[in-house]
Amino acid sequence: MDFLNCMEFDKAQKLIRQSLEGIIIEGELVELSVSLGRITSEEIRSTEDLPPFARSTVDGYAVRSEDTFGASESAASLFEIVGEVLMGRSTNLELCSGEAAIIPTGGMLPTGADSVAMLEYTEQPDRRTLLVQKMVAPYENIVTRGEDVAAGAVIVGAGVRLTPQHIGLLAACGCHNLMVRKKIKVALLSSGDELIDIHEKPSIGQIRDVNSYSLAALLTELGCEVDRIGIIKDCYDHFLSSLKQAVERCQMVVISGGSSVGVKDFTVPAIQALSAPGILIHGLAIKPGKPTIFGMAGEVPVFGLPGHPVAALTVCVQVVAAAVRQMTGWKPMSAARGVPAVLTRNIASAPGRDDFINVRLNKTDDGYTAEPIFGKSGLISIMTQADGVVHIPLEKGGLYEGERVIVNLGTER
Repeated sequence: MDFLNCMEFDKAQKLIRQSLEGIIIEGELVELSVSLGRITSEEIRSTEDLPPFARSTVDGYAVRSEDTFGASESAASLFEIVGEVLMGRSTNLELCSGEAAIIPTGGMLPTGADSVAMLEYTEQPDRRTLLVQKMVAPYENIVTRGEDVAAGAVIVGAGVRLTPQHIGLLAACGCHNLMVRKKIKVALLSSGDELIDIHEKPSIGQIRDVNSYSLAALLTELGCEVDRIGIIKDCYDHFLSSLKQAVERCQMVVISGGSSVGVKDFTVPAIQALSAPGILIHGLAIKPGKPTIFGMAGEVPVFGLPGHPVAALTVCVQVVAAAVRQMTGWKPMSAARGVPAVLTRNIASAPGRDDFINVRLNKTDDGYTAEPIFGKSGLISIMTQADGVVHIPLEKGGLYEGERVIVNLGTER
């Protein structure tokens, strides 16, 4: 495949989606307590009404709303207090016209009552007498049975990444076990004679293996189980052996470095030596990230990322993350989290490629400004200076100072 014939970003995304069609990670049953961040593999329906009984949302007195019509401070409605609802217990109280019951927040509404008069608008001259000084509307200050969730209703759809909010709702509905997708196992390899582990001190010409750590962190954030195979020196036989092991024991392989066309860039021939169909993409029309590789070893996707840390992370966010979502059935609630902002300076962009520009957000009285952070893809500090990324599509010849843009803040929910 001709490296110089880089594939357009949109076409590459489509090809990757097509290559992964029908490949889905199987599900497993897990406890709710360990389900944070997991992807649901099926719809989850409530087996009961929530709340299971009508209850008060305030401290006050359960009443019939019609008995309060016309009530005011100068003409209060008179009630007889016939009992008290206790927190955490059911009640057999049944209210007739002109009767009231003391009720706490969360207490079960007695039969016959349809609202609660707040303490602030009542007066209790003695133990049995209540004066309500403000009219109460039907269903005011109460939650009816099933008002939050009705029995049989879908409370979490399939393909949802579980958040603390989802877990709270599932707990309220009594769901303690649920089906989620297994974590996708991703093998992570770094290629290059110049690489050493971060625990070692580099000699002249050596650099620490940054990508093993940054990419592993990103993949973990995406819900993957990362198998860090480590640094593979520039020996074809060793590289091929390590790649074969990775394909056999994992469901996705990500290689950092060795994706260009140098003499010791072994990624392409090694992938071609595995199961068909082999290399499908060698070169993307994006910046940073041009020397990107995608291939399939049977049903295992293999990504070759640039060695430069910023380029590697950019490709992982823009390309690899989409494959993870597809294989796990993850359907984000929204597109990438974006913030509208105004550019502080011009950004040049070559026609025919997609550019991803790191920017810093600054708060203003009118919203946000986006300040481009320019630098080569090998400059590692750029990653920590940026708040997000602005995407310039290939059909746009750059962006202008004062232009409104969307700053993507990171991975989807």
